Amino acid sequence: MATYIVFTRESTQDQAELDIYTSKVGPTFKNRPVKILAAYGPQQVLEGDAPEGVVIVEFPSTAEARAWYDSPEYQEAAQHRFKGSRYRAVLVEGV
Repeated sequence: MATYIVFTRESTQDQAELDIYTSKVGPTFKNRPVKILAAYGPQQVLEGDAPEGVVIVEFPSTAEARAWYDSPEYQEAAQHRFKGSRYRAVLVEGV
């Protein structure tokens, strides 16, 4: 069953750290069954506060999503995201 990870950037604290994250995150997808469905495109807020940006990533299964997210390569890149901004990340299974 398809599984999605939805990232919402709530606020930026250090753009230089986010730039490092951006340079490192792409290679973490190499050889992974992943599809990027949305990445910081235009938003129309229907309810609540607008995040700075949204990314939606699709994996064929929860196991594949967790394998990517928990991988040492991604976790090393994510440390820069943690330093550079406040995000929410939610894993949700499709129907």
